[in-house]
Amino acid sequence: MPRQARIILTNTPHHIVQRGHNREVVFVEATDYRYYISTLKEWKEELNIKVYGYCLMTNHVHLIIDPGAEEANLGKLMKRLAGRQTRYVNHLERRTGSLWEGRYKSSPIETDTYLLACNRYVELNPVSAGMVNKAEDYEWSSYRQKVGIEAEIWIDSDPAYIGLSDDKAERMRHYKNYINRDRPEAEKLMISGALQRGQLTGTSRYIDEVEQRIGIRIKSRGQGRPKKQKPGEENHVQK
Repeated sequence: MPRQARIILTNTPHHIVQRGHNREVVFVEATDYRYYISTLKEWKEELNIKVYGYCLMTNHVHLIIDPGAEEANLGKLMKRLAGRQTRYVNHLERRTGSLWEGRYKSSPIETDTYLLACNRYVELNPVSAGMVNKAEDYEWSSYRQKVGIEAEIWIDSDPAYIGLSDDKAERMRHYKNYINRDRPEAEKLMISGALQRGQLTGTSRYIDEVEQRIGIRIKSRGQGRPKKQKPGEENHVQK
């Protein structure tokens, strides 16, 4: 069976995951994480792309990337990230061979409906894995920048995040409350399934729009619209 062509859309956020070869550990020391982040920051500027979110786990990475006006930027970024980290680790460990799986997975995201949910999915990975109790306890994700814990803010503010409030402090508070609210199981399954299939993370209407835009029939359909988060709703927040 031929491999399905990757769907990449300009000026659209994409949820990306790349795993270590045979799911082996990629990041061991803090310096390993920092080296990857340094490369991400450098090539974000070099390619003029947007980094809306990330989470570096021990054996895989999650990224939310907008490639901007050039579709090819996504592939260029992932090639630089994978190549540099491989050379770095191989040099340290005096080894050869691949550090990563051969092909990263990616899924374009419907911004208005699923971008916040995808960020939550990404930044709660360490909590879901039982590594930490709260997202803020994990150092190697974008969450701490978005809620004001880290002083350096180098990630980009995505439209859904900005839309939470015009006031910076209020925006951070609403985002924190959103991330810590119980997630619908259907939402997690939809995001995970779309990513694994390399399909769109979005509603059926969004998929129809993209099909018309790119002229390709997309077989897998979205699973509906998640319940929208109202900025003032905080009564269901987990403390």
